[in-house]
Formats: sequence, structure tokens, C-alpha cells
Amino acid sequence: MVPHLTTALTGPLLTLEKKVLGAMPEIEHWFRQKWMEHAAPFYASVDLRNSGFKLAPVDTNLFPAGFNNLREEFHPLAVQALMSAVEKLCPETERLLLIPENHTRNQFYLQNLAILRSLIARTGVQVRIGSLLPDLEGPMPVSLPNGDTLILEPVQRTGNRLHLGDFDPCAILLNNDLSGGVPPILEGLQQRLIPPTWAGWNRRRKSRHFAAYDRVAQDFGRLLDMDPWFFNPLFSSCGRVDFASRTGEDCLATNVEEMLAQIREKYREHGISQEPFLIVKADAGTYGMGIMTVKSPDDVRNLNRKQRNKMAVVKEGLEVHEVLIQEGVYTFEQIDDGVAEPVVYMVDHFVIGGFYRVHTGRGQDENLNAPGMHFVPLAFDETCQAPDHAHTLSEPNRFYTYGVVARLALLAAALELEDMEAEIERELDASGPAPLLIS
Repeated sequence: MVPHLTTALTGPLLTLEKKVLGAMPEIEHWFRQKWMEHAAPFYASVDLRNSGFKLAPVDTNLFPAGFNNLREEFHPLAVQALMSAVEKLCPETERLLLIPENHTRNQFYLQNLAILRSLIARTGVQVRIGSLLPDLEGPMPVSLPNGDTLILEPVQRTGNRLHLGDFDPCAILLNNDLSGGVPPILEGLQQRLIPPTWAGWNRRRKSRHFAAYDRVAQDFGRLLDMDPWFFNPLFSSCGRVDFASRTGEDCLATNVEEMLAQIREKYREHGISQEPFLIVKADAGTYGMGIMTVKSPDDVRNLNRKQRNKMAVVKEGLEVHEVLIQEGVYTFEQIDDGVAEPVVYMVDHFVIGGFYRVHTGRGQDENLNAPGMHFVPLAFDETCQAPDHAHTLSEPNRFYTYGVVARLALLAAALELEDMEAEIERELDASGPAPLLIS
């Protein structure tokens, strides 16, 4: 289930909210069946956009790095969900190695790491942090703004096991999205890696995720007897783009033109007067890099040098040649005089909280994951927690719809990982057995 949390929305319930809240028993039964058939990722976060007439996920992160933005009152929920996730990982797990990004100067990320380590430790598991920094020779203490200290230790490998000195972990949790590829030290391990290395951006593609999400949305739309478009962003992809040399512009412009036409048709069908827009972004990558708002095919044909450079390279210096063209979803929520989008955090198949990403310098049709953003943690709805309120039981959980759509994206991620694993198995079968070496 989804906890009662506050949202930035006020006023009457929206149509989608009413539909979802009215079908809560059927929805929860549907989810229970799905989680019996598919394994949820260990953890994930989902960025949502709410335009009032449409609520849809726009990104799903399998290596979430914002646990520091959750309120402490959510921590018991996280610990309970982590207990479930760890038991599924390995019931005998006693020691866990946490491998982070190499962000030794990003204080916000390090705070996230400290919170994540603390939450896992509260499940009764010993947790230490092993760094992949190439020049790290011994334990490195890192001071945090709250006065705590984080110890990063160099990862060692003996045979097909990773360890930190005499600390031999049962399992390894990656909080590193492997944008720069899979380092050799992580290949061919006996220990279980969660998520698997092929779930990183070295292989994962957003277009594959949203293809899986489309399957989930179609199924869920039948359950609600509702057009799945109301919670499913249209998308297409183009894999022949080179922004630096200006090749592939025709492919991109054609996809933009076709998708804008599809959205206009949907807007006419449902009586929506807003101007359609698209988000073009790198098909692999994160941190809000390689993203632009598009309202016309000319927007991608007439990029200036600065815009092309911005789109050409993302995290870890990776060149962009594959892009996702995604239906833009306005965000009509506001906090602190800035546009806001909810980010929902999940562990196993449980919603454990969330926060708003807020940007006072961006518009309702722009990417908010950009320099200048700040985060506002969601809080429990007091009217639904305090027993002395007579209307407690009748108070609708407005956040429930966010949790439902986020879990749809989580289910899509489960299907996506299943598809990727099957693809890898087919590749291994096609390559055949390793040749025998005759001396």
C-alpha cells in the first residue's frame, strides 16, 4: 500500500485520482498478482509529472541517489521494505558491500550514501562501503556536513569474490549506474550483484523501459476501463544521431513531427487546449544531462553550437547517438514559487516516501533536473495519521495515485530486466561453447 503523504495539489480530486481511489481494492489485488509473477527491483525511484489531465512517469532510476531527501519519519518504512528486499536477495545475508559512484566531492550524494548505509544496517546486516576510485590505497574518511564521517575503502578481488580486507560480503549492492561501463573488477563474480551490471546505462536504454511501461499501461488501462494515455507518455526513439557532426537530424525531425501530430490528436480527442511539446533526451544516462524541450521539428534542425554540444555528451563523457523522443507532460504543481515534480522512492515493491524536485528558474514544460533545483521532502498527511480527527478514515489519500503510477513504472522495470536477461541468454547461446584449447 501507499502511505498518506502530503502533495502540492489542493482542491477537488482530479478525474484520474477519483478513478484510482475508487478502484483501490482491485488495483492492490492486481499488483499482488503481478508481484507474484515478476521480481521487483531491489530499489528504484520514479520521476512523475502531473498536468492535471495527465499523470505519467518520465524517468525511472534503478540506482536511486536521493535517500538524503526523504524525511526521517519515513525511515521505518524504508527499513521494513529493506528487510523484505534483503530476505529475497539471500535469507542468510549477514554482510553487504555497498559500491557507490566516485563522487567524493558531491556532498549531497555522500549524504545519500550515509543514509542508505544506515537504513540497511538497521535491518541487522553489516554494511561497508567499497570504492572503485582507481587511486584509493586505503580507507578514506570523508566528512559530512552534519558532522558524521563516511569511510570509503578500496575494493579488493581475490579469485571471483570481492572483499574489503577480511570483510567478505554475501552480496553486493550497486549504487553506481555504470555510465562509464562495467569495470573488470565487477565481471564474473561469484557473489550476487544487485542490480546486475547489465542494468546500468552501459546497456540499459530508456526506450526499452518505456516499451515495457506501455505494456503495463495497456494492461492497467483495461483494469480501470480507461484510456492508458492518461498515465502513459507517448515516445519514439532514433538511433542514428550525431549532434556534433549534425547527422541524423532528418530522423530526429521526422520523429518529432510525427509525435507532435499524435499528441495534438489526443489533445483534440480529450478537449485539451495546451500546446503539445516533446522532451528529447539521451536514450542512456542520467543526472538531467542531454535533455531539451522541443515544440517544432525546426527546434532540432536549427540547434546552435552550444545546444549541440550540450546534447552531444552526457555523464562520464559518453557521446550521444541514441535519443528518446518523449511526449512532454506539463507540471502544474508549485512549491516555493517554483514548478515542482514528485519523485517517488520504492524498495522492493513498497513505496517508502518521496520528495518534490523544485526549480524556480524553469517553466512548466521544461526539465527540472538541472542546476538550480532544490528538493522539498514530502511529509505524512497529519489529518490521516492523528486518531483524534473524526474524518480520518474518510480523508482521501491524494498521494495514492502517485504511488500507483510509480509502481506501474517499477513493474515496467521488472519486465524490462526480464527482457534484458533473456536477451543476454540468447546472445550467450548464439555464441556457443568456448572452443577447446588443444596443446
